Amino acid sequence: MSRLWNDDSELFALCREELFTAVVGDVMDKIGLRRQFLPPQIRPLAPEMVTIGRAMTVLEADCFDEPKKPFGLMLEALDDLKQDEIYVCTGGSPRYALWGELMSTRAMKLGSAGAVLNGYARDTHGILDLKFPTFSYGPYAQDQGPRGQVIDFRCPIEMEGVTIETGDVVFGDIDGVCVIPKAGEEEVFRLAVEKARGEKKVRTAIEDGMSAADAFAKFGIM
Repeated sequence: MSRLWNDDSELFALCREELFTAVVGDVMDKIGLRRQFLPPQIRPLAPEMVTIGRAMTVLEADCFDEPKKPFGLMLEALDDLKQDEIYVCTGGSPRYALWGELMSTRAMKLGSAGAVLNGYARDTHGILDLKFPTFSYGPYAQDQGPRGQVIDFRCPIEMEGVTIETGDVVFGDIDGVCVIPKAGEEEVFRLAVEKARGEKKVRTAIEDGMSAADAFAKFGIM
Protein backbone atom coordinates (compact mmCIF):
# COMPACT_ATOMS: atom_id res chain seq x y z
CA MET A 1 0.00 0.00 0.00
CA SER A 2 1.36 3.43 -0.93
CA ARG A 3 1.58 6.05 1.78
CA LEU A 4 -1.89 7.37 2.54
CA TRP A 5 -0.93 10.71 4.08
CA ASN A 6 1.71 13.39 3.63
CA ASP A 7 1.52 15.31 6.89
CA ASP A 8 -0.18 15.37 10.27
CA SER A 9 -3.23 17.17 8.94
CA GLU A 10 -3.88 14.42 6.41
CA LEU A 11 -3.12 11.66 8.93
CA PHE A 12 -5.50 13.05 11.54
CA ALA A 13 -8.24 13.57 8.94
CA LEU A 14 -7.80 9.95 7.81
CA CYS A 15 -8.08 8.73 11.41
CA ARG A 16 -11.27 10.70 11.98
CA GLU A 17 -12.80 9.42 8.77
CA GLU A 18 -11.85 5.73 8.81
CA LEU A 19 -10.39 4.65 12.16
CA PHE A 20 -11.39 4.12 15.79
CA THR A 21 -9.35 3.24 18.86
CA ALA A 22 -10.26 -0.46 18.89
CA VAL A 23 -8.80 -1.14 15.45
CA VAL A 24 -5.65 0.86 16.24
CA GLY A 25 -5.24 -1.07 19.49
CA ASP A 26 -5.68 -4.38 17.67
CA VAL A 27 -2.86 -3.71 15.23
CA MET A 28 -0.57 -2.51 18.02
CA ASP A 29 -1.20 -5.83 19.78
CA LYS A 30 -0.16 -7.62 16.59
CA ILE A 31 3.20 -5.85 16.39
CA GLY A 32 4.04 -6.19 20.07
CA LEU A 33 2.83 -2.83 21.42
CA ARG A 34 0.51 -4.32 24.03
CA ARG A 35 0.38 -1.66 26.74
CA GLN A 36 -0.77 1.41 24.85
CA PHE A 37 -4.26 2.06 26.24
CA LEU A 38 -4.59 4.54 29.07
CA PRO A 39 -6.63 3.61 32.17
CA PRO A 40 -10.23 2.74 31.27
CA GLN A 41 -11.69 5.32 33.64
CA ILE A 42 -10.41 8.06 31.29
CA ARG A 43 -13.58 8.72 29.30
CA PRO A 44 -14.89 11.49 27.00
CA LEU A 45 -17.12 14.04 28.66
CA ALA A 46 -19.60 13.43 25.81
CA PRO A 47 -19.94 10.17 23.85
CA GLU A 48 -19.38 11.83 20.48
CA MET A 49 -16.06 13.43 21.46
CA VAL A 50 -13.02 12.27 19.50
CA THR A 51 -9.46 13.52 19.87
CA ILE A 52 -6.45 12.80 17.66
CA GLY A 53 -3.19 14.72 17.81
CA ARG A 54 0.34 14.92 19.19
CA ALA A 55 0.88 14.63 22.93
CA MET A 56 2.06 17.64 24.88
CA THR A 57 2.91 15.95 28.17
CA VAL A 58 2.29 17.60 31.53
CA LEU A 59 3.46 16.37 34.95
CA GLU A 60 1.32 17.22 37.97
CA ALA A 61 2.12 16.79 41.67
CA ASP A 62 0.07 17.15 44.84
CA CYS A 63 0.77 19.95 47.27
CA PHE A 64 -0.50 20.25 50.83
CA ASP A 65 -0.33 23.99 51.37
CA GLU A 66 -1.09 26.98 49.17
CA PRO A 67 1.79 27.02 46.66
CA LYS A 68 3.90 30.16 46.35
CA LYS A 69 3.15 30.16 42.62
CA PRO A 70 -0.52 29.29 41.94
CA PHE A 71 -0.83 26.17 39.78
CA GLY A 72 2.96 25.85 39.39
CA LEU A 73 3.82 25.72 35.68
CA MET A 74 0.25 25.00 34.54
CA LEU A 75 -0.29 28.34 32.79
CA GLU A 76 3.07 28.09 31.01
CA ALA A 77 2.22 24.57 29.87
CA LEU A 78 -1.20 25.65 28.67
CA ASP A 79 0.21 28.62 26.74
CA ASP A 80 2.82 26.37 25.11
CA LEU A 81 0.23 24.23 23.32
CA LYS A 82 0.67 24.08 19.55
CA GLN A 83 -1.69 23.32 16.67
CA ASP A 84 -3.11 19.76 16.88
CA GLU A 85 -1.42 19.06 20.23
CA ILE A 86 -3.24 17.39 23.12
CA TYR A 87 -2.69 18.41 26.74
CA VAL A 88 -1.90 15.06 28.43
CA CYS A 89 -1.62 15.35 32.21
CA THR A 90 -0.79 12.88 34.99
CA GLY A 91 1.01 12.67 38.31
CA GLY A 92 -1.36 14.01 40.94
CA SER A 93 -3.87 12.11 43.04
CA PRO A 94 -7.53 12.23 41.92
CA ARG A 95 -8.57 14.72 44.61
CA TYR A 96 -9.16 17.71 42.36
CA ALA A 97 -9.87 18.77 38.80
CA LEU A 98 -6.99 19.12 36.33
CA TRP A 99 -8.91 20.98 33.62
CA GLY A 100 -11.73 23.47 33.18
CA GLU A 101 -13.64 25.79 30.86
CA LEU A 102 -11.14 28.65 30.74
CA MET A 103 -8.30 26.24 30.01
CA SER A 104 -10.41 24.77 27.20
CA THR A 105 -11.04 28.24 25.80
CA ARG A 106 -7.32 29.03 25.72
CA ALA A 107 -6.46 25.62 24.27
CA MET A 108 -8.99 26.06 21.46
CA LYS A 109 -7.53 29.49 20.65
CA LEU A 110 -4.14 27.83 20.20
CA GLY A 111 -5.50 25.08 17.95
CA SER A 112 -5.23 22.28 20.49
CA ALA A 113 -6.95 18.99 19.63
CA GLY A 114 -8.05 18.11 23.16
CA ALA A 115 -7.16 17.31 26.75
CA VAL A 116 -6.48 13.87 28.24
CA LEU A 117 -6.34 13.80 32.03
CA ASN A 118 -5.43 11.11 34.51
CA GLY A 119 -7.94 12.70 36.87
CA TYR A 120 -11.02 14.90 36.78
CA ALA A 121 -12.28 17.93 34.84
CA ARG A 122 -14.74 20.60 35.95
CA ASP A 123 -16.87 23.40 34.45
CA THR A 124 -18.52 20.60 32.52
CA HIS A 125 -21.40 22.62 31.06
CA GLY A 126 -18.95 25.17 29.72
CA ILE A 127 -16.67 22.54 28.17
CA LEU A 128 -19.66 20.80 26.59
CA ASP A 129 -20.86 24.11 25.15
CA LEU A 130 -17.39 24.61 23.65
CA LYS A 131 -17.39 21.01 22.35
CA PHE A 132 -13.72 20.79 23.29
CA PRO A 133 -12.64 17.11 23.34
CA THR A 134 -11.94 16.39 27.00
CA PHE A 135 -11.14 12.94 28.35
CA SER A 136 -11.02 12.45 32.12
CA TYR A 137 -12.41 10.44 35.03
CA GLY A 138 -15.50 12.62 34.72
CA PRO A 139 -16.79 15.82 36.34
CA TYR A 140 -15.56 16.91 39.76
CA ALA A 141 -15.58 20.55 40.88
CA GLN A 142 -12.89 20.58 43.57
CA ASP A 143 -10.19 23.09 42.61
CA GLN A 144 -6.61 22.27 41.75
CA GLY A 145 -5.37 25.59 43.21
CA PRO A 146 -4.48 24.65 46.82
CA ARG A 147 -4.07 20.91 46.11
CA GLY A 148 -1.88 20.42 43.05
CA GLN A 149 0.53 22.08 40.68
CA VAL A 150 2.25 21.38 37.39
CA ILE A 151 5.94 20.73 38.01
CA ASP A 152 7.14 20.03 34.44
CA PHE A 153 5.90 19.72 30.87
CA ARG A 154 7.17 18.34 27.57
CA CYS A 155 8.81 15.62 29.63
CA PRO A 156 8.32 11.82 29.59
CA ILE A 157 5.33 10.71 31.67
CA GLU A 158 3.67 7.40 32.50
CA MET A 159 0.08 6.33 33.15
CA GLU A 160 -0.24 2.85 34.67
CA GLY A 161 2.59 1.42 32.62
CA VAL A 162 1.98 3.42 29.43
CA THR A 163 4.92 5.67 28.63
CA ILE A 164 4.05 8.89 26.79
CA GLU A 165 6.51 11.22 25.12
CA THR A 166 5.75 14.63 23.68
CA GLY A 167 5.13 14.04 19.97
CA ASP A 168 3.53 10.61 20.33
CA VAL A 169 0.11 10.37 18.69
CA VAL A 170 -2.83 10.22 21.11
CA PHE A 171 -6.17 8.90 19.83
CA GLY A 172 -9.31 8.92 21.95
CA ASP A 173 -12.96 8.06 21.39
CA ILE A 174 -15.85 6.53 23.33
CA ASP A 175 -13.93 3.24 23.73
CA GLY A 176 -10.88 4.78 25.38
CA VAL A 177 -7.58 6.52 24.71
CA CYS A 178 -4.51 4.91 23.15
CA VAL A 179 -0.99 6.17 22.58
CA ILE A 180 0.86 5.44 19.35
CA PRO A 181 4.63 5.85 19.77
CA LYS A 182 6.08 8.27 17.25
CA ALA A 183 8.69 5.74 16.13
CA GLY A 184 6.03 3.22 15.10
CA GLU A 185 3.20 5.43 13.91
CA GLU A 186 3.60 4.86 10.17
CA GLU A 187 3.33 1.07 10.50
CA VAL A 188 0.50 1.27 13.03
CA PHE A 189 -1.72 3.53 10.96
CA ARG A 190 -0.99 1.73 7.70
CA LEU A 191 -2.03 -1.57 9.27
CA ALA A 192 -5.01 0.02 11.01
CA VAL A 193 -6.39 1.36 7.73
CA GLU A 194 -5.95 -2.07 6.12
CA LYS A 195 -7.78 -3.72 9.02
CA ALA A 196 -10.60 -1.15 9.13
CA ARG A 197 -11.23 -1.58 5.42
CA GLY A 198 -11.10 -5.35 5.83
CA GLU A 199 -13.66 -5.20 8.62
CA LYS A 200 -16.10 -3.51 6.26
CA LYS A 201 -15.78 -6.50 3.92
CA VAL A 202 -16.40 -8.89 6.82
CA ARG A 203 -19.50 -6.97 7.90
CA THR A 204 -20.85 -7.07 4.35
CA ALA A 205 -20.22 -10.82 4.12
CA ILE A 206 -21.99 -11.48 7.45
CA GLU A 207 -24.90 -9.26 6.43
CA ASP A 208 -25.13 -11.35 3.24
CA GLY A 209 -25.44 -14.54 5.34
CA MET A 210 -21.87 -15.81 5.80
CA SER A 211 -21.22 -17.42 9.20
CA ALA A 212 -18.83 -15.80 11.62
CA ALA A 213 -16.53 -18.84 11.41
CA ASP A 214 -16.44 -18.77 7.61
CA ALA A 215 -15.89 -15.03 7.58
CA PHE A 216 -12.94 -15.34 9.94
CA ALA A 217 -11.50 -18.21 7.91
CA LYS A 218 -11.74 -16.13 4.72
CA PHE A 219 -10.69 -12.70 5.96
CA GLY A 220 -8.76 -13.41 9.19
CA ILE A 221 -10.63 -10.55 10.88
CA MET A 222 -13.28 -10.53 13.60
